[in-house]
Amino acid sequence: MKEAIFHPDARAEASESVEFYQARLEGLGLRFLAAVEEAAERISASPEAGTPLAGGFRKRIVSGFPYNVIYRVWEEYVYLVAVAHQHRRPDYWRERADRR
Repeated sequence: MKEAIFHPDARAEASESVEFYQARLEGLGLRFLAAVEEAAERISASPEAGTPLAGGFRKRIVSGFPYNVIYRVWEEYVYLVAVAHQHRRPDYWRERADRR
């Protein structure tokens, strides 16, 4: 198991989406947050299980929502670079590739 570390912008994206879903339906934002946390835990436990992307990135679907957690595996940890909507701004997160 590797430590999962969120890029600050990825954490902000998750928070914005929590607020969006919570405004739509009471409790939905919390369900989204739980799904993101579950994806991060699964990534931490099995980093190589995510779908490979170009440039050494991988993605894991956020269960029940149209989002992916985009990440890169390093020797010591897993760096979660984005909580990205599946149908908006593809690849905007690529400049976050550097180690923290």
